[in-house]
Amino acid sequence: MDFVKYSFKNDYSEIAHPQVLEALSAAGCKQFEGYGLDEYSARAAGLIRSIISKPSADVHFIAGGTHANLVALSSFLRPHEAVIAPESSHIFVHETGAIEATGHKICTRKGSDGKLRVEDIESVVAEHTDEHMVKPRLVFISLSSETGTVYKKKELTAISAYCRSNGLYLYLDGARLGAAVNSEACDLSYSDIADLTDAFYFGGTKNGALFGEAIVICNDVLKEDFRFLLKQRGALLAKGAAIGAQFEALFKDGLYDRLARHSNMTASKLAGGIAALGYGFLYPAETNLIIPVFPANIADALHRSYSFHDWQNLDDMVAVRLVTSWSTPEAVIDGFITDLSVLSAN
Repeated sequence: MDFVKYSFKNDYSEIAHPQVLEALSAAGCKQFEGYGLDEYSARAAGLIRSIISKPSADVHFIAGGTHANLVALSSFLRPHEAVIAPESSHIFVHETGAIEATGHKICTRKGSDGKLRVEDIESVVAEHTDEHMVKPRLVFISLSSETGTVYKKKELTAISAYCRSNGLYLYLDGARLGAAVNSEACDLSYSDIADLTDAFYFGGTKNGALFGEAIVICNDVLKEDFRFLLKQRGALLAKGAAIGAQFEALFKDGLYDRLARHSNMTASKLAGGIAALGYGFLYPAETNLIIPVFPANIADALHRSYSFHDWQNLDDMVAVRLVTSWSTPEAVIDGFITDLSVLSAN
């Protein structure tokens, strides 16, 4: 049998949680209305509205995160309007220019620990003074961030207040929203996020779903004709029930949060073992994505047994990205820490 490395590259390497697959199997031979107008999607949307305490929110199910960001941002913005985002944001680095391909410039700031601050947003607004420049209109943030960090309620409240005082929309990429809200470092609830943003999405792909995200629109101004725009962007799936059934399974008995807590627990155990051996981190280890810093020779040796991404070279050191998932076995975490301990002793 060939040796297979355990992968810490991402949290979507596993197909789906068994309960999600069971829900899909149970729905498999039933007939349903198309394009998200089915009973599964209706029930899932109702569960989400209840969780966020927003009975008037619009909920739309979509296949993936890049598509969610593309459809939402291109729909919310007029042709001359631009996005403010962190330099590390997914839309700026890892979405092949999808947003900019729709004609919307992304204005970036370095931020702090992968997060934007009010002063970052304010500086972009101040630089764009007239009709000879794009007009900043939407602030894009991620929870958790691309570096695995989380916004505190005080931070998100300040950003929300600035946006509302200055005519900016606030959109939150929630690809890892479950891990963020269930982090011990986070004091935000799902209802807080719904109160403080104009739109956001619950990520399913990275938290036990086969595929799928749930876009939640809280601002009434952004709701009109959104289904038309979904269709135009190729995002209105004929078999929308396949996503609705998954989200119903994830939310009906708290499975979504249980899976996120497992992701965080295994990452916390991993981070604790790494720290106990004397290694530091490039960013605070707050969710299921952590970025420790190892000597280059140690990182190279670990690559022989585990798959993971090198994040940043730092002379003779390297920061690596380790991501745990809803199904990461604790035994794998123990094995990684043991291997690291042996390598460190040599």
